[in-house]
Amino acid sequence: MPTLLSHLRVLLVFLLLLSVETSAQKVGVVLSGGGAKGLAHVGVLKVLEKNKIPIDYIVGTSMGAVVGSLYSAGFSPQDIEDLVLSPKFQYWVSGRQLEDRAFNYFSLDPSPAALRLPLTLQSSLKVQTTGGLISDVNLNYALASTLAAGSAIAKYDFNKLFVPFRALTAEIFTRQQIVQRKGSLADAVRNSMAVPLAFRPIRQSDGRYLFDGGLFNNFPTDVMRSEFKPDVIIGVNVGDVSFKKYPTDKDDELLGSSLIFLSFDVADTLAVGPNGILIQPDLEGYGTTDFAKVKDLIDIGVKSTEAKLPQLKQRIKREEDSVQLAHRRAAFQKQAPPPQFARVQVQGLKENQNKYVSRFFLRRGDEYTIDEIEEGYYRLAANDFFRGIYPRIQYDSTARGYVLSIDAQQSNNATAEVGAVFSTRPVDNLYVGLEYRYLNRLLYTVGLNANLGRFYSAGQFGIRLNVPARVPFYIEPSVMYSSVNYQGTKTFLDRDAASTQVRQRDFKLGLQTGFSHNFRSRFVIDGAYFSNEDEYANVENVSSDDKLDETDFVGLTSAFRFERNSLNRKMYSTRGHRAVLGVRAVMGEEAYKPGSTSLMTEGRTEDHKWLQFSATYEGYYPFNNDRSSWGYFFEGVISTQDLFSNYRSSLTSSPVFNPLPDSRTLFLDTYRSSRYAAAGLRYSQNLFAKFEWRTEAFTHLIHRPLEEGIMQQAIRAKGFDRPRLTASTGIIMQLPIGPAALHFIHYDDNENRWSVFGHVGFLLFRGRTLQ
Repeated sequence: MPTLLSHLRVLLVFLLLLSVETSAQKVGVVLSGGGAKGLAHVGVLKVLEKNKIPIDYIVGTSMGAVVGSLYSAGFSPQDIEDLVLSPKFQYWVSGRQLEDRAFNYFSLDPSPAALRLPLTLQSSLKVQTTGGLISDVNLNYALASTLAAGSAIAKYDFNKLFVPFRALTAEIFTRQQIVQRKGSLADAVRNSMAVPLAFRPIRQSDGRYLFDGGLFNNFPTDVMRSEFKPDVIIGVNVGDVSFKKYPTDKDDELLGSSLIFLSFDVADTLAVGPNGILIQPDLEGYGTTDFAKVKDLIDIGVKSTEAKLPQLKQRIKREEDSVQLAHRRAAFQKQAPPPQFARVQVQGLKENQNKYVSRFFLRRGDEYTIDEIEEGYYRLAANDFFRGIYPRIQYDSTARGYVLSIDAQQSNNATAEVGAVFSTRPVDNLYVGLEYRYLNRLLYTVGLNANLGRFYSAGQFGIRLNVPARVPFYIEPSVMYSSVNYQGTKTFLDRDAASTQVRQRDFKLGLQTGFSHNFRSRFVIDGAYFSNEDEYANVENVSSDDKLDETDFVGLTSAFRFERNSLNRKMYSTRGHRAVLGVRAVMGEEAYKPGSTSLMTEGRTEDHKWLQFSATYEGYYPFNNDRSSWGYFFEGVISTQDLFSNYRSSLTSSPVFNPLPDSRTLFLDTYRSSRYAAAGLRYSQNLFAKFEWRTEAFTHLIHRPLEEGIMQQAIRAKGFDRPRLTASTGIIMQLPIGPAALHFIHYDDNENRWSVFGHVGFLLFRGRTLQ
C-alpha cells in the first residue's frame, strides 16, 4: 500500500509540474520581410489560430511588421485576409491614385511633359529627384488610420497591445538596427518597410531617417529572444536564404529578379533554436512585387503551416481557447476611442504656410469626422507643391479626440518640365516648361511653356493665384499662342505629311477663374480676347506659286464649364472618368482675303455672334483583376454658329470631333461641324509586361452638314448626314517617357480612309481658342 501511494504521489507531482510547464509555456512568432511574399504570413496566422496554437509575442520586419502589427492591434487573421484581398489594398501597395480620392482641382489640364524635375535655384542649379519609386500617399494614410485605434488602446506602449509587438528598422548611416517598442504603431511599421529605392524613409521626431529593418536583420529571432524570452519560437521566413553553394545555373535569373533586395540580410534557418519551429513557405516563382497574387500567397502560407502542425502540436502543449480568445479580442477592440478628431495641426512649414495647409481640412461641426480628415489629407496630397506629406494620428485624452498631425515639406519653388513625341508622320514635337511657385498666405504660380515642332508650335504664359477659402478658387490671367500647320512638310527622316493645305494660328489674352466645392471637380469662368488666323486652299492640287486664302477672326469670348477628371493616365486610360460640360459665347469680326485658288476676287468683313453648348464624357471600368477594361465615350456639340465667307473657312472655324490622338494631326472635313453627336466603345487588354492591346470604335452623326456650292460658298444641307464610323486597333507599351503605340486606323473620310500610325511620347496638343 505505501508503494502504491508513493507511485500516486510521484504521478500527481509529475502531472502538476506538466500542468505548470504547459500553462507557463510562452510562444513567440517571428515574421520576416519579403515584400509581397510576406502575404503568406496571413495564412500562417490563420492556421495557428484555427488549431489553437497560442501567440504571445510577435516580432516583425518589413511586410512581417505590417501583418504582425495588424494582429497585435486586435485584427483577427480573417480581418487581415479580408483587408489584403480588398481592392483598396492594391492601391496602397502600388501607389496608384484612388479614383474616389482624385482631388485634381489643381491639375485637371494634362500636359505632354514626361518628366517634372524639381530645381534648386541657388548659386548653382541643381536637379533633384524623388527618394522613392512608389507613391506612398495611400499607404501612409492607410497605416495611420488602420492602426490608430490599437495604438490608442495600448497608450502607445507596444507591450500593452493585444499581443506584445516589436518592429525592426535600420539606421543606415551608423549601421545599426533599431528595435521599436513604443510610440505610433503606424510609424513603426512604416519605418520597417522603407525599402531603399521603393518607399521613401520618414523623418523621425529626432531628425533621423529610418529604413527597412531587413537591411541588417530580415529574420529577427535574436530580437524575439532578447525582448520576450519565449519558450518556443515559431519563425516564418518568406525572404531569401543563403545558398550552400554558388547557384551556377540560376545566378542570372536570381540577379535580375532580386536586384533591389541583394543588400538585404538573408535568413539563418537554424536561428529558431532546437526547440523552435521553422516555417519556410515554398514561394519559388513569386516575386517581392507580386501583390496581385494575394490569394495564392495566403494559400501557400496555409499549406506550409498545416504541414508543420504535427511538429507544432508536439512542441507546444498549451492550447489557446478559441472562445476565450475571441472574447479577449472583442474586449480589447471595445476600448477604442470613437473616431472623432479634435483638431488638425501642421508642422514643417513656416507659420503662415501651415495655416494655408490647414485650410484643406474642412469641418461641418465642432469636431472633424473621419471622412473629413481623409478628404483633407488627399486634397493636400494632390497639390504637388508639397512633398513628404506624412500623417500621424494620435489620441489626445484631454481633448477626448484624435489629433491629426501633418508633416509637410515645401517642394522646390521651381520645376522644369520636359516632354517629346516622335511619330511615323511629321508631327514630332518637343515640350519644355518652367514653373515657379511661391507660398505665403496664398499660393502664387508663374508658368511658362512652349511646344516646338513643324506641325504644331505653341507658347503660354500665365500667373495663377490660389485662394484656399471655404470654397477654394483661383484667378489666372494668361496669354497663349499656337500654330498648327497641316501643309505637306518633311522632317529629318524625309517623311511626307498629309497634303491638306491648312495653316491655323491662334492668339488669346484671357482671364480664368476656377472654383471647386470638393477639390474633385471645378467650375471655370473664362473670358478672353482672341485673334485667329486661318490660311487654306480651296482646291486639292496646289502649286508653289499659289497664294492661300486668309480668314482672320478677332473678337471676345466667354465661357462657363464644369470639369471632372479622374482618369489614371494622360493617354490611353483604363480606369476613371472624365466629364466636361460647357457653354461658350463668341462675338467677333471676320476679315476675309481671297487667294489665288478662290473664285471670289474681293475681300469682305462680317460680324458673327453665336452660342455653343458642348458635353463630353468618358468612363472606364476595369475587370479581370485590372487586366482588362471597357470604356465608353459620348460627345455632343450644338452651336448657333453661322456660315463664314466660303466653304473652307466655315470648316476651319467649326468645332471638330477628335476621337483618337491621331485625329488631332489630320484635317478631316467630315469630322467638322457646328452640330454633332458621337458615341464610342473602347476595350483594353493587358497582354504581358507593359504591353496592352487597345481597340476603339466610334460613330458620329452630323446635323445639317456643310457642303460646298458651285461658287465655293458654304451650304448647310438639310437633315442629318449618314452615321460615320471611326475604328482603331493597336498595341501600346507604357514607358517612362510616355506611351509607345502602333495603330491601324480607319476614318470615314475620303482623303484619309486607312492609315498606320505610330508614336512614342505624349501626343497632346491644346485645343483652339474657341474650343
